[in-house]
Amino acid sequence: MLYKDMKDSIKVLGFLSIEDFVHYIGVTPSDILEWEEKDEVPYTVSLIIHLLKGDKNLPNNETLDNLVEECLPLAELLEEASSFPHKLEEMFLLQKELNDSTNGKNWELGRNKYGKEINWLRCIHMEVAELIDSTPWKHWKNINSEPDMNNIHVELVDIWHFLMSYILQETNVPRAVSLVNTHCIYEALEDIDVKLMVKEAEKLSYISLAIETGNMPTFSGIERFIDQFFRCCKISGLSFTWLQKLYIGKNCLNKFRQDHGYKEGTYIKTWNNEEDNVVMVRVLEEMENVSFKELYEKLEESYPSK
Repeated sequence: MLYKDMKDSIKVLGFLSIEDFVHYIGVTPSDILEWEEKDEVPYTVSLIIHLLKGDKNLPNNETLDNLVEECLPLAELLEEASSFPHKLEEMFLLQKELNDSTNGKNWELGRNKYGKEINWLRCIHMEVAELIDSTPWKHWKNINSEPDMNNIHVELVDIWHFLMSYILQETNVPRAVSLVNTHCIYEALEDIDVKLMVKEAEKLSYISLAIETGNMPTFSGIERFIDQFFRCCKISGLSFTWLQKLYIGKNCLNKFRQDHGYKEGTYIKTWNNEEDNVVMVRVLEEMENVSFKELYEKLEESYPSK
């Protein structure tokens, strides 16, 4: 939407001036000047105006309050979603680079550079088990304990590593981005139903086993995988934005592990009584923007000397 169009539109909504409208939605005067100079209004604001104008009758301020309150989350989510294809491409390229480095070229053929078989489906199945173990699912032990949601999110990111690898094994990066893109637009739940989360996570294992045993075609299995994975993210409260940030962090940690003897068995996984995953997440939370290089350097600083 152009700035001049916005001036006309807000009068329809009952605002006397642009200042009244932008104050109402929490925008600063300096933002208005920038919009006027560029003759361009941010997508979020344009969408709010578009949605509000769709209601023919706005009888009172309470109605307008409710409409704006409903529009803002949707507008912000859709604006954020415009960056998803780029973020997906970045993640798939990083995953391919990590696999090339760790497993050697042509890992897509199912073997690493040492001749060891690669089974991404089994990897997913095992990571699901680790996710479930982060919840109080056992009827005989710690039945009143709380789920470790931070670790559950990390396990989902681990599953995402292996799911991306499986997708890349069957297709290429552009096609992978196209397959996944529309599934990323969701609102993560705040109220977590642990039992439902476990049941939905188990379905990822069922899909793995169905493909592995030949009871589900590979490509339709990939589509089922993608849909079910993001359903698990939504139910567990893991937004796509935090998934992407955690992925960069875990990808960096995986590279760090490999560079420090993980494959050879000499890597130190506990750093000052904390697992390296915990250290990585804490560092991530302190970073406003995720930088692979900067994160690697911070991990290097925290890694215990032998």
